[in-house]
Amino acid sequence: MVGVEIDMVVTDSLKALELYEKIFDIERVEVTDFPKGENEVIFTLYGVRFHMLDENPKFGLKAPNPDEPKTIWFNILVPDIKETFSKAISAGCTEVQPVTEMPDYGVSNAIFIDPFGYQWMLHQIHKEVSFEERIRLWEEKRDN
Repeated sequence: MVGVEIDMVVTDSLKALELYEKIFDIERVEVTDFPKGENEVIFTLYGVRFHMLDENPKFGLKAPNPDEPKTIWFNILVPDIKETFSKAISAGCTEVQPVTEMPDYGVSNAIFIDPFGYQWMLHQIHKEVSFEERIRLWEEKRDN
């Protein structure tokens, strides 16, 4: 068996799962029900496997917090960015960047930080723009 899994430490994996289920179409794989500090949750999001562990200093597991987020974020391609972003904000996440249209590039994006200190970037593709075209557009804007 081979694959990739994204592992993350949160203060409370059961609460984080509840939050993420309000925002995304999550498929639960494994969810424990132990005392806080001992739980772990495995879920998939659009085919990507995530594994969350409760913060537990005894095992060296330290979670980020909203005031000191880590320099990693999850970039999620969604079918309806406005709906997904609205769900995130309604569920208690904090806006970092509102839904921003980039018509020349054929995309919209937005960023939020969740109450567990993780940043999430949302993307919606409205039309395919080739890599070469995106480079040309970037160079044009940079030179002006």
